[in-house]
Amino acid sequence: MRRFQISSWLLVMLVMLAAQAGAAEPHYKFVKDIPIGGGGGWDYIYADSAGHRLYVTHGTKVVVVDTQQDKVVGSIPDTPGIHGFVTAPELQRCFSSNGQENKSSIIDLTNLKLIQKVSTGANPDSILYEPKSGTVWTFNGRGRTATVYDAKTGKVIEAAIDLGGKPETGVADGDSGRVYVNLENKSEIAVIDMKQHKVIANWPIAPGAEATGLAYDPALHRLIIGGSNSKMVMMDATNGKVVSSVDCGQGVDAAAFDPETHLGFVSAGGSGTVTIAKVEADKLTVVQTLTTERGARTITVDTKTHRIYLPNAKSRTDANSFKVLVYGME
Repeated sequence: MRRFQISSWLLVMLVMLAAQAGAAEPHYKFVKDIPIGGGGGWDYIYADSAGHRLYVTHGTKVVVVDTQQDKVVGSIPDTPGIHGFVTAPELQRCFSSNGQENKSSIIDLTNLKLIQKVSTGANPDSILYEPKSGTVWTFNGRGRTATVYDAKTGKVIEAAIDLGGKPETGVADGDSGRVYVNLENKSEIAVIDMKQHKVIANWPIAPGAEATGLAYDPALHRLIIGGSNSKMVMMDATNGKVVSSVDCGQGVDAAAFDPETHLGFVSAGGSGTVTIAKVEADKLTVVQTLTTERGARTITVDTKTHRIYLPNAKSRTDANSFKVLVYGME
């Protein structure tokens, strides 16, 4: 009887393992367009999963989309040449990087009204909010610096951290006290000590090059890097070692990561694709090359619904074609 029980248990375990091994990875498909309209450029897009909002940077304003209704419900004006946007729900604030005026806007999240503007370095591009320290960081393209200010008061803590190269996207790990930022022209990751406010390491991203896209897996301490040479690279954020790389599309500009599905995304506007890869400790495995549209170069993921969003238009001058492409898991 005991032998039969053991054999039955082994059989059940083998069936479960076989089912897990054969389980298909999530597959993304087109869901819909969310029409925005209007001409002008765009850059980063940001999903606030908890607030059910999507913030779309668009020329001189931020367009606010309700992701439960998939429609525009508001806008934030007076953000000239906006590149990035991020929210701090616990503070009921949000922040933009306004490239044309070398400033960052602090906005009331409840009514979308301007609270104040903070001076930054030249041409602030990517922006992040780090909740553990309560700080906002802008990465200033022409200035080749980072500006740090207090999210509550707007007081500048560090006006210009010298990065030694042209920054693109930055991510933070509050537990380790580090900020990581792509230096596009040097094909490196600059590692910033959050307390010292200075670069403490520069890590080459080869076989990647001229990276713009950057995302972070805090559980595995892995950086997901999208390079302009059509390489998606994964780096150990504890020591700078490149542990895996795969091919991706042309014209990469952004990356995203979903901690629940453990999928990394790299969007490529040149080829009109998103490379979707499973993130593990020592390897990336491409599970899908999603066809989007040429020009759809930036991306965000809603970590609750697992939908991904990419802004696009026929051209910067087309007054009616600007929209957000929505893709969801089957």
